[in-house]
Amino acid sequence: MTAGAPLARDALSDDAFLGGRLRVLQPKTGYRAATDPVLLAAAVPAAPGEAVLDLGCGVGVAGLCLALRVPGLALWGLELQPAYAALARENALRNGIAATILEGDVARPPAALRARPFDRVLMNPPWFPPAAPPARDPGRDRAQREDRPLAAWIDAGLRRLRPGGTLSVIARAERLGDILAALSGRAGSVAVLPLVSRAGRPAGRVIVTAAKGRRGPLALRFPLVLHEGAEHAGDFDAFTPEASAVLRGGAAIGPDDRRTAGER
Repeated sequence: MTAGAPLARDALSDDAFLGGRLRVLQPKTGYRAATDPVLLAAAVPAAPGEAVLDLGCGVGVAGLCLALRVPGLALWGLELQPAYAALARENALRNGIAATILEGDVARPPAALRARPFDRVLMNPPWFPPAAPPARDPGRDRAQREDRPLAAWIDAGLRRLRPGGTLSVIARAERLGDILAALSGRAGSVAVLPLVSRAGRPAGRVIVTAAKGRRGPLALRFPLVLHEGAEHAGDFDAFTPEASAVLRGGAAIGPDDRRTAGER
């Protein structure tokens, strides 16, 4: 199967997100959404009636999670791989969520996307460099391997935003410097949320949110710890109460006293 070929029904799984509130078809062996798009959606400060764009939306999980939390969004998605874009459309329909899913490259978006501004843009860009060993599944490989620099993704997101709109990005923690460099001079009020697998461990991922054209200071938020215990102790996820509220209950990750580093 090539990366752009339609996916047979027996090649798909029907997976539950948000405690079963969202049901999603996705490839069994291709790129599979897990916790990252749910966490990303929870960090987007959207309000009812706003226009939202999910760049590189895959099968649509992040945008659909956000739409379930915030009603009345004008939800759009852009996906490079036609088979994944088709699944995103189907997943929106089967969950009763209105969404416009387009096919295209973030660096060369379709005219319909260029013609309108958005209040919020969210993205989960590819994580691995071009020279990384290839994945066996072509769709997974194309979703995870950079064919555009991370700075190009940031640029594409900022271009689609109206002034004051926010960009939210989830990435490996080691890419934080690249993200901040790409935002410099173009967006401010940057908030960095470290994601920690277990207490006492370094952050493996970060969620960065920034406002286009703003000049507010950088905020380092209190880390979100995902799993309880010092190590994996069985065939269960053992999420912390805070993580479970987001991943199972659909709660937002919002600024509060406990999540802002240095505040008392």
